[in-house]
Amino acid sequence: MPEPTKKDEPNGQPEESVAPESSGAPPPPEISLEVSPPPGLKLHCSCGDDAKPAATTSSPTPQPEDASSTKKLSVELPNDSVPVPAMGRKDSVWSLGEGQAPDELDKPVDNPPLSTLLIERPLSGAVTVGGDITFVAKVEAKDLLRKPTIKWFKGKWMDLASKTGKHLQLKETFDRLTKVHTFEMHIIKAKDNYAGNYRCEVNYKDKFDSCSFDLEVKEAETGSQNIDIRSAFKRSSERQEDAGELDFSGLLKHREHKQQDDTPEVDVWEILKNARPDQYEKIAFMYGITDLRGLLKRLKKMPKEEKKLEAFAKKLDPAYQVDKGGKIRLVVDLADPTIELKWYKNGQEIRPSPNQRKYIFEHKGTQRIMVINNCSANDDAAYSVVAGDEKCSTELFVKELPVKIVKGIEPVKTTVNERIELECEVSEEGAQVKWLKNGVEVPTGVRSRYRVKCEGTKHFLVIDDASRDDTGTYSIMASGGTSEAHIQVDLKPLKVYQDLQDMTVLLGQPIKLHCEIYPGNVPGRWYRNGQLIQPSDRLNIIHRNKVHRLEIAASSLHDAGDYTFVPEGYSQSLSAKIHIIDPPRVLLDSLNFPDNTVTVVAGNKLRLEIPISGEPAPRVVWMKGERVILESGHRVHAETYSDHTSLTIEVTEREDTGNYKIVLQNEAGEATASVKIKVVDIPDPPEAPLVPVVGGDWCSMTWEPPKYDGGSPILGYYIERKKKQSSRWMRLNFDLIKETTFEPKKMIEGVPYEVRIFAVNAIGVSKPSEPSKAFTPLAVTSEPTMLVVDDVTDTTVTVKWRPPETIGAAGLDGYLVEYCVEGTNDWVISNKELTEKTRYTITGLSPGCKILVRVKAVNAAGASAPRTLQHAILVKEVVEPPKIRVPRHLKQTYTRKVGETVNLVVPFMGKPRPKVTWLKDGNPIEPSQVSIRNTDCDSIIFIRKAERSHSGKYDMTVQVENHVDTAILDIQIVDLPGPPQCVNIEDVWGGNVALVWTPPKDNGNAPITGYTIQKADKKTMEWFTCIEHYHRNCITITELVVGNEYFFRIFSENMCGLSETATQTKKSALIVKEGLQMKTQEYNDHDFKEAPKFTQPLINTFAVAGYNTTLNCSVRANPRPKVIWMKNKITIIDDPRYRMFSSQGVCTLEIRKPSPYDGGMYTCKAINELGEAQVDCKLEVKGGFTFYELMQRGVPLHLIDKYMTESKVVEQEK
Repeated sequence: MPEPTKKDEPNGQPEESVAPESSGAPPPPEISLEVSPPPGLKLHCSCGDDAKPAATTSSPTPQPEDASSTKKLSVELPNDSVPVPAMGRKDSVWSLGEGQAPDELDKPVDNPPLSTLLIERPLSGAVTVGGDITFVAKVEAKDLLRKPTIKWFKGKWMDLASKTGKHLQLKETFDRLTKVHTFEMHIIKAKDNYAGNYRCEVNYKDKFDSCSFDLEVKEAETGSQNIDIRSAFKRSSERQEDAGELDFSGLLKHREHKQQDDTPEVDVWEILKNARPDQYEKIAFMYGITDLRGLLKRLKKMPKEEKKLEAFAKKLDPAYQVDKGGKIRLVVDLADPTIELKWYKNGQEIRPSPNQRKYIFEHKGTQRIMVINNCSANDDAAYSVVAGDEKCSTELFVKELPVKIVKGIEPVKTTVNERIELECEVSEEGAQVKWLKNGVEVPTGVRSRYRVKCEGTKHFLVIDDASRDDTGTYSIMASGGTSEAHIQVDLKPLKVYQDLQDMTVLLGQPIKLHCEIYPGNVPGRWYRNGQLIQPSDRLNIIHRNKVHRLEIAASSLHDAGDYTFVPEGYSQSLSAKIHIIDPPRVLLDSLNFPDNTVTVVAGNKLRLEIPISGEPAPRVVWMKGERVILESGHRVHAETYSDHTSLTIEVTEREDTGNYKIVLQNEAGEATASVKIKVVDIPDPPEAPLVPVVGGDWCSMTWEPPKYDGGSPILGYYIERKKKQSSRWMRLNFDLIKETTFEPKKMIEGVPYEVRIFAVNAIGVSKPSEPSKAFTPLAVTSEPTMLVVDDVTDTTVTVKWRPPETIGAAGLDGYLVEYCVEGTNDWVISNKELTEKTRYTITGLSPGCKILVRVKAVNAAGASAPRTLQHAILVKEVVEPPKIRVPRHLKQTYTRKVGETVNLVVPFMGKPRPKVTWLKDGNPIEPSQVSIRNTDCDSIIFIRKAERSHSGKYDMTVQVENHVDTAILDIQIVDLPGPPQCVNIEDVWGGNVALVWTPPKDNGNAPITGYTIQKADKKTMEWFTCIEHYHRNCITITELVVGNEYFFRIFSENMCGLSETATQTKKSALIVKEGLQMKTQEYNDHDFKEAPKFTQPLINTFAVAGYNTTLNCSVRANPRPKVIWMKNKITIIDDPRYRMFSSQGVCTLEIRKPSPYDGGMYTCKAINELGEAQVDCKLEVKGGFTFYELMQRGVPLHLIDKYMTESKVVEQEK
């Protein structure tokens, strides 16, 4: 059994170790445990707080008993090994390592026995810092076919194979004489951190062994540890002041000349500490100590050690191991039985429960025992026990044992026709085993002669009817071993009491053959001339006990011959010869031809030999009809011999079929016989098969038998199939089909196929039939999904659903909606014709009834399985007060330009369908001017070309019975303004002109936002803009050219743009030349026009559902471009969820509270007269709601459909 190891702790110390100096109590007394070891085994055990095993030494060395000394356990093995029987003996020290109390040593231990791979285990050892140490493990290889695998570990998991180097070396040797593998681990120049627990594991196939050992690294010893107190406290001759102190120089000077003292070393300090003060002088005199005063002074300075009281008299072992399914006992011995004790597993307290027997807690005196029953992999953990303030821990390892053969199979010797049953018992139920015969696995299929059964842990191999072929070596193989046995099947011994006798019988006289054999229950068969004899009305076969008789009531010529009786199962047989005196006869019966008919395959050679009898030899004539067959014929000829006559046809043909007559004549008389020859051939091919029914991956086919069966009955048919476009035919059946119908399966839906037939008789396979007409397998769709109720009124129910998940190659023709009254099973079809929509209203219902609704998907293959609502629907309208949900952009003044389209959607709620009315400025709306369309959930106001007369306040009223809700929409239609009313030149001085004008008469139904002033030289009359977006009604134009005469004009501007015309000054302004004349050079203005170009593109963005997000980019162009935003290549127009801004070339799109269906590809497009440009980005919205949740929250279906459509477009682009 592998030795368990403890988990590594820092510096190789256990986690719960307590230093001796941590308490002022005196150290506990040394406890010696003596057991009867096997001869040659010495055991020294010292118990302390930090007991650790130490390396074996030839003789014990006294150690100083100070507070920091380490207690050790040393085991001396003189031959470096422990005999295998000693490991399992009750008086062996190893039996104490399983956690049993000393008084339970005689009880059986549930743990598995130790494996014997390691014949020598590495022992714990100690080394000083900088020293070398070697650990040795030996494995005997007599029974091993190859070298075992060994691993060295430090702690529980650290594999030392990867740590080899300057301080660690691993060595392997093999002694061919002793067949022993030696594995060594060398530690060179040990360090402090090398101390700890080590483990050695050996594996060979299904065998496993391990051993753990400890390494202790000590500090280098100082000279004070070997001071002899008797020489240290002898008085010096000079009587110095430091008398009584350690004289190290004196000790060093005289160490070389010190003679070896044969007296045993005694620890005087221990004697003095345990003695009374009045005995100090006597002890000092006894051991030759003369400086008594210095001794007392030194003894007084020594600190008194107070022994620390321990809660545990005996702690848990470092580790335990148990087999899976077994039980383990964890035992601790308390110093104080009244102290409270708690058990823990992986830090969790184990509490006893009266209803479970997993953990059992026992108290025996000072012992506290925890028994773990039916150990499993979950019990492989760290366990600890806490008594007061003290704690001890252990590790439990659960080992899964291989399945072993508990009871092997036994050899069997039997005779034929007997039943054989081999029984084997294994260690576990449900184990996998393998039965073999002569090393080959036994077939256990449906048609096999062998049967295998299992009853709990028992496995059986049954042979119902044994034969001699069943003789052999049978074995059963499990993961933990094998068992084999030999089965011998012999024939039963046969004894002949009376043998058959030869007989001579006259024609027509009875024949009686008689024999007696033992055993009497053995059946047998009768043969005549090697042909099996079957009983008939004329021939009787009798078997009674030991007697076997063959009786022929009236003999005939063909009864003559050699008769044989063969007991079944035996090679021995009984024979007799029957001679019949007979005139010439034709012995057709001996040929065993049914109805004297000989069947031959066309094209083969036929030689028909018919036995004849008669003395003297008769003359034979063969005839077919009236034609005599001569011996000299070419293709058909006859031959006659002494005991038979023959008819030979070299190459048979269908015309050779017919009756052939044989005439025998001699002096005793004449005999005739007739033989029918039947020439058979392969059948004709069948006609093309028909395919009446076609399914999803199957079809049903029928055919007619061939017109000519070839002279032999049709045994069956072969079917082949191929795809229409392919030329490769595939056989569908390997066993003949006797019927004329078949269902091919496993076809691909939507692919056209063809099938053909082969007819088979005893002669062979016909040619293939013509292929069938091509057919295509089609399957029904899956059931529709997400069937929900959309609306309910007093007489109608509206339902909606999603298409089926699987449609198939047949496509989808439409849906069929059915309903039935709750409590009945009469389903009524609501729609006589299929509907292609996924929403349907069932009408004509009775108010107050409850109905169930189901929907089927229909295609060319038929209707799918129905999708039915889970709960019945009450046909009753529910009154819901109306509520108008005015979009955010309509809560403010809605502004549009003249000529643009106005399309406003105002959603509302209410049931039954609300009544919607519109008023403009308190008056009814003219339908010719404004189109209004109302639905169940919204109202749409549409103006194809807006005019200024359409401006005003529109009142919307939604009414359900007595409940009313209203909303007001302010629509403003704006147009270009008119020009200013008049423009006057108020003053001219220098190069300046002062202009004054009045606002336009028509502001275009929008405030005037500014003016644009232009000037033109009278000579050229080319207009140039002086200033734009000017807000005042007077301005001074400066920097005019002296000597030129100017005209001025002014455009008005509002939110729609500049007025179509401008107002020009009636008079011109002449800039008078003053002083020197200056000639200005002509120049051309720089053209600042530029096609749109994006200086900052859009960036892919992730948004969170429900939180506003923005998309930004910048564009440069002159003249100012028109900016268009698109989502998934669809222009965004008048959508309340989007806000678009453009300022100083920065374009911004704000998406208000986006949801998952707002994700997609967004495009910003800028257009002016010189060109266009666009940038794209991808928006992904995280979170939000699923399709089902959106429907539950009342999101309109057209918005959800729009989201689904956009998602599909994005997926196709990906």
